[in-house]
Amino acid sequence: MQLAALATVKNRIQLGTPLPFNVRDADRTLLLARGQKVQSQAQLEALLERGCIVDLAELVNRRDDVLKAPRAQLGQLWADSMNRVGQAMRNSAKPGFRETLEDAAEPVLALIERDPDLAIFQVLRQDSNADQQYGARRSLHCAITSQLVAQRLGWAPEDAERAFKVALTMNISMLELQGQLARQRTAPTPEQRHALQSHPMRSVQMLEQAGVTDADWLQAVLQHHEHEDGSGYPSGRSDVADLASLARRADIYTAKLSARSNRDAIAADVAGRQIFMEDPGHPMTAALVKEFGIYPPGCHVRLVSGELAIVVARGSSITTPVVACLSNARGAPLPAPLRRDTANRAHAIEAVVGERSVTMRPTLEQLLAMPD
Repeated sequence: MQLAALATVKNRIQLGTPLPFNVRDADRTLLLARGQKVQSQAQLEALLERGCIVDLAELVNRRDDVLKAPRAQLGQLWADSMNRVGQAMRNSAKPGFRETLEDAAEPVLALIERDPDLAIFQVLRQDSNADQQYGARRSLHCAITSQLVAQRLGWAPEDAERAFKVALTMNISMLELQGQLARQRTAPTPEQRHALQSHPMRSVQMLEQAGVTDADWLQAVLQHHEHEDGSGYPSGRSDVADLASLARRADIYTAKLSARSNRDAIAADVAGRQIFMEDPGHPMTAALVKEFGIYPPGCHVRLVSGELAIVVARGSSITTPVVACLSNARGAPLPAPLRRDTANRAHAIEAVVGERSVTMRPTLEQLLAMPD
């Protein structure tokens, strides 16, 4: 047993989430088993002061855990991983933020690698309204989108991961403000406008204070609202880094898919058309539209048969995804989701259905349990 002080791996502990290892007393007596939770900061401090230890062999590679996990567990893994990232971002002012965030992001990157369709499904989900939670979740949706588009563009793995980190942290200084504006029905106040204009610089400062030294990462965060035509902010520059350009486009697209108090989420097919028309000919935009398609996983659709369905995977073409039917042709809910291949003309897609009109919302676990 190769032992180490709990203090050396405390960044691996997220309050209220399952422990990834056993925690032992100094005499090796088991105090908390892997999977149990440290519920409060006071409890964590008590464990550290007690001189608790861990077995380094138990610090499992969570990427391997994700890649090897049974498919039925992916829904819970996504929920746990996104919550860990959100919690890490909300603790951005605390010591060890960079290490904690990178540690929390590791399983998300593995989940994207494991099943890109489920990653897109997360971006389309609309299940967060709290102020800070809204901002953190929007950042994560943008990060997932940036990672997927970078991969489609053929970027090197390290650059695709950097794109993920840029999108995840570029709004770190205004997470709460994002939530406030999402619920606010009036125009931003002068104070809010100033906070919006200055957030790229403030986000860079926070990242530098957290120990981020990657110049490309910091540059992209600073430039993520700059436009190639010089109309952006904060500097109005036209020589914009590719990382920043990708982050901005991912942010625009995912913002369209996100509901606000003054408007519903824009339908996925409409959002794709809009961003393409707003930015025609740019390879990043083209790659984004191709990656998500007209009917991305997570959007609800009506079939020509009259059945209501949710897209669960991309298909052989952008117009023929795999869907899970939620109701029959008369609108009656089905006892369990039923898989359909829309390449079959009898189950072809007729239209996208707005989220607000959908009342049947199966869990991801139910969708994953569907027979092939």
